[in-house]
Amino acid sequence: MQKALAIGAAAAVAIVVGGTAAFVLTQGPEDAFADCRTTQIAGGASAIGGPFELVNGRGETVTDAEVITKPSIVYFGYTFCPDVCPFDTVRNAEAVDILTERGYDIQPVFISIDPQRDTPEVVDEFAKNVHPDMIGLTGSPEQVKAASQAYRTYYKKNESDDPDWYLVDHSTFSYLVKPEDGFLEFFRRELGPEQMADGIQCFLDRK
Repeated sequence: MQKALAIGAAAAVAIVVGGTAAFVLTQGPEDAFADCRTTQIAGGASAIGGPFELVNGRGETVTDAEVITKPSIVYFGYTFCPDVCPFDTVRNAEAVDILTERGYDIQPVFISIDPQRDTPEVVDEFAKNVHPDMIGLTGSPEQVKAASQAYRTYYKKNESDDPDWYLVDHSTFSYLVKPEDGFLEFFRRELGPEQMADGIQCFLDRK
């Protein structure tokens, strides 16, 4: 799913290299958040993010407008992930707590890319174990694929002889999204929670 781009808006291309999606983004002449950007994906990223329809922990179908009601950190992963996803989501949760202590209200969101195993109940339990305010989302394979495509993420299920025991390759970016601005920035997993909180705060201070 791709949002229409206005004249002069940013254009993005996702390139998969070794299982990681790398973004190349060109930006328009005006960028209110230019001073906050520290990654190579600079610019107003209207081509990344956008509408999605997924299922929350109560089994309710929800849209992006119902989920992204405040500044949010969005992460795509899966609950069976042995190490990367737990590390990344805990880092995101710690960044949220740091920002809360500083007086900012921000929402952590976890979107599963493994709908086969990640039922609404499983995702909800995983999210709440990471952070009490984290929203866990899953959906049908088609819904998950559409959300992933909207955010230009990559995932690929590895084949296994046991249908219940398999790994999923996936990109590991965490996305900062605001309801009024859409996608603003992504954060690599190498950043610590304090660094991530500092980066997010810069965007939140730009009203």
